[in-house]
Amino acid sequence: MSAAGGSSAVLTVTVRAGGDAYDVLIGAGLLGRLGELVGGPATQAVVVCDENVAPLYLERVLSGLVSAGRRPSSIVLPPGEQAKTQATLALLYDRLYDLGVGRDDAVVALGGGVVGDMAGYAAATFLRGVDLVQVPTTLLAMVDAAVGGKVAVDYREGKNYLGTFYQPRLVVEDPDTLATLPEREVRGGWAEVVKHGLLAGGPTLELTESGAAHPAHPDPRLLEADVRFKAAVVGRDPREITGARAILNLGHTVGHAIEAAGAFAGYSHGEAVGLGLRAALWLSERLAGLDAREAVRGQELISAVGLPERLTGVAADDVARLIARDKKVAAGTAGFVLLESVGRPVAGMAVPAKLQSEVIAWLLNR
Repeated sequence: MSAAGGSSAVLTVTVRAGGDAYDVLIGAGLLGRLGELVGGPATQAVVVCDENVAPLYLERVLSGLVSAGRRPSSIVLPPGEQAKTQATLALLYDRLYDLGVGRDDAVVALGGGVVGDMAGYAAATFLRGVDLVQVPTTLLAMVDAAVGGKVAVDYREGKNYLGTFYQPRLVVEDPDTLATLPEREVRGGWAEVVKHGLLAGGPTLELTESGAAHPAHPDPRLLEADVRFKAAVVGRDPREITGARAILNLGHTVGHAIEAAGAFAGYSHGEAVGLGLRAALWLSERLAGLDAREAVRGQELISAVGLPERLTGVAADDVARLIARDKKVAAGTAGFVLLESVGRPVAGMAVPAKLQSEVIAWLLNR
């Protein structure tokens, strides 16, 4: 624990990804200090947020940037995964161009994972890269999307089909912003928290199980544990070359297919990943040797944080078809991440089409 720029206690995790290194700062009240934390020369800072976040935090952030000597401006996007498209990206590029953004300016992504992905992709590609500061305001973005440098937009039915790796200069996480989240958004964020707990095991899983009793108010120590776990994985495989980072896809092969089967309008990302985690536990028992008691422990944790119990509202055939279109498909086989035991993931597992169909049917009828 360290103090950063004031007397308030701030938890700091340093992420080292290839030749890049940056800090993730976690602490109540940090949003009000964003201007001083961003630092840098007195150049333009473009705050990108969506229509839900703008009324809550945009003016506070802009005022803080002015006080710190920055020249702020803002871009407000439509909310939701449905807006994570090339068309929205083109609007972002148009606004950055009209604002005269240069290489010494910065893009500040204020919001959830969709805004972080969109603003991050724009920052990575506009002028071949301008500074990016991630300011996640959702639980899912704090523990996952804002850390690690993956930025993307969706393409047709493909989740994150167009993307790249681009590390931020800084990540600032203020848990106070979670108080304004709708209950459904909180639940969705817990899918990634549970995922990290299952992957890490040990104290991280125990913190996750303790936190499940009060999901609306996650302990900053749990946020730190999740960020520290993800930072360690990212540090071993910043650009998904060695395969070490692939374990972070636990639950996502089925989850992304469920999300896309509902045209990104049925299940939220977190809800779909929660169902994907259920599928991964079921498959892990049958293919990876996961003990039945550990599988039950995982299923109970998913239920404890309020994630969906079963799959509804999408066709099994659509989910199966979209699994086959997953980005991680190699040689015609979707490479699943499964668990040999809690804390011992294994990536690249081939799951026969018959078992894929069976696990989808289990999700529908469990």
